[in-house]
Amino acid sequence: MTQTTSRRAVLSSVAALAGMAVWPGVAARTSASLVVPFPAGGPSDAIARIVNGPLGRELGEQVLVENVGGAAGTLAAQRVLRAAADGRTILQGTPNETILAPLALAAATIRAEDFRLVHVVASAVLVFATRADLGVRTVDELVTLARNSAARPLTYGSIGIGSLNHFIVEDMQRRAGIQLQHVPYRGNAPLVQDLAGGQVDFAVLVYSAALGGMVEQGRLRVIAQLGAQRSDLLGNVPTVAEGESLRNFTFRVWTGLMVARVTPEPLVQRLHAATGRALQDPAVRARLVEQTQHAAAPMTLAEADTFFAAETARYRALAQAIGLRPQ
Repeated sequence: MTQTTSRRAVLSSVAALAGMAVWPGVAARTSASLVVPFPAGGPSDAIARIVNGPLGRELGEQVLVENVGGAAGTLAAQRVLRAAADGRTILQGTPNETILAPLALAAATIRAEDFRLVHVVASAVLVFATRADLGVRTVDELVTLARNSAARPLTYGSIGIGSLNHFIVEDMQRRAGIQLQHVPYRGNAPLVQDLAGGQVDFAVLVYSAALGGMVEQGRLRVIAQLGAQRSDLLGNVPTVAEGESLRNFTFRVWTGLMVARVTPEPLVQRLHAATGRALQDPAVRARLVEQTQHAAAPMTLAEADTFFAAETARYRALAQAIGLRPQ
């Protein structure tokens, strides 16, 4: 080995070690990726574009939003698992992609255990919405109508087999002892359009400003919300649990930042701390409210681990109870 070659080898080794020792390391990458499992323009994308700037400031580098839609969100999840486990390829995930999709899709190659929830970012209100002329104003009335419509079951829409709104209504069907007809859609937009047009009878949907506008226009009716308590966004809408037909029937949809489970602990801790600080920014919290999202309360990494494990166990038990089989 020549003196020049030896010197180059030493310098290369020093540079590599420097890049490993400091995170984020400019030697390897100049930005982080926030991977969103849906196309640009939707609610998940809106959350990401509220969070990415403040998160980048806390991390000291740019955080770029990367939209990777398809395969019920599993393409985005796989993108994160294939990346280097350096804490800089982050999934903005929900139960749909990391917990539910593996339960419903035989082709899914991921498991909930492949991911580490770093911090919940926000949660949204889930509601029962019906076509405007269905003639029911409460969930109790909806259950009664379903029982009286056995010859022609009521139809409900979802954003696909194994999606959260599919799980919820199947659980409703099981608990109430009614028969319904499932109509899966490829996304939220066509589902809401057909519900407003009267092609399906009802659905469980994430409440949004757009949905509220359709209610005000008389195109839809929101009859109940699924939280344990009434949300301040919908104070005049009762919870399902306030009725008689479905006691202790509560669900919520949350969005959180996740990384591959094999990511080293110091990197997870750094991202967790940065996320927590970003979520305390009043501007971030206000913008989330504008998107009808509740900003998450502070949580420790241990609390995030416990929460994700509990959510995984809950939906696996529910999948078994409703007889869901991967397709």
